[in-house]
Amino acid sequence: MTPYEWNSHHPCNRDTDYLENSLTMTNIIWHNCGSLMQQGSDVAPQAVSTRLVAGMWWFFTLIMISSYTANLAAFLTTTRMNPPIKNVDELAKAAGIKYGCLEAGSTRNFFKNSNVSLYQRMNSAMESARPSVFVKTNKEGVDRVLREKGKYAFFMESTSIEYEVAKDCNLMQVGGLLDSKGYGIAMPFNSPHRAIVSGAVLKFQESGRLRDLKIKHWRPANQLQKCEVDGEEADNPELGIDNVGGVFVVLIAGCGVAFLFSLLEFLWNVRKVAVEEKISPYEAFMLELKFAISCHGTSKPVRRKCSEPSMKEANSFANLELFSSKLNINNGNN
Repeated sequence: MTPYEWNSHHPCNRDTDYLENSLTMTNIIWHNCGSLMQQGSDVAPQAVSTRLVAGMWWFFTLIMISSYTANLAAFLTTTRMNPPIKNVDELAKAAGIKYGCLEAGSTRNFFKNSNVSLYQRMNSAMESARPSVFVKTNKEGVDRVLREKGKYAFFMESTSIEYEVAKDCNLMQVGGLLDSKGYGIAMPFNSPHRAIVSGAVLKFQESGRLRDLKIKHWRPANQLQKCEVDGEEADNPELGIDNVGGVFVVLIAGCGVAFLFSLLEFLWNVRKVAVEEKISPYEAFMLELKFAISCHGTSKPVRRKCSEPSMKEANSFANLELFSSKLNINNGNN
């Protein structure tokens, strides 16, 4: 559309009948690919409008490539929330990670009375640790886990661990069960309520009522949703449209301003053609518009001023005058 991209294919030859445009479709694609790879190309826009479009495109690719590179580096270097240990065997061998439990209770008795050599070694390590790794309450143990940030592990009953993990997304359960024990409701011997309570519990378990109550009281909907969102953000750090939306705005605004510049250049050229060709501005506008909207030509005929002959015509006139003068001289001699 802009007339300032049409130039002679040979700058030294001013006597040319056609102008050429270097911004062909293949050259534009090559130029855009070069800017994406931050290598540039030998295709150089010359008009203000085309340079403005190219500048906005360079700015867009610079921000997008830089953002992608930074996000990729952050993705590759982000420490995932993966536990350094996966089971009790690795915990016993891990250096720098202390572990403990309640100083009195079923978990403490399990380690003290165990016949497994691994658990015996762990019990000896807990008893000899300084400062002490034993706590008086589960809350104190959970607070110590959060405070020491991966340097302390706390043994609890699986039900209590599941409850604490459901409340706080910074906690996680590592490994499986050390042993298995069941819970029950204590009643007097031969109590008539035993069969009724057992049947009700079994009925609730089969119908899923116990599971619903557990989700309702152990995992509030807002807390569960928050943990899931935090986990997704930690596992998939990615840029959203809100992060790079301004770059698209700048690109679109730059293209709009470039279009206005190209329109002004087009109208200025129409006025110039109308004056040089001595035609109406409307006729000049239609001629230029018809060629511009064709969008397939890479060469354009040169329009010359009506009052100025071309260089070829001037040379032919000069040669004709020289031939006439020589002819007159020869006739005089004869």
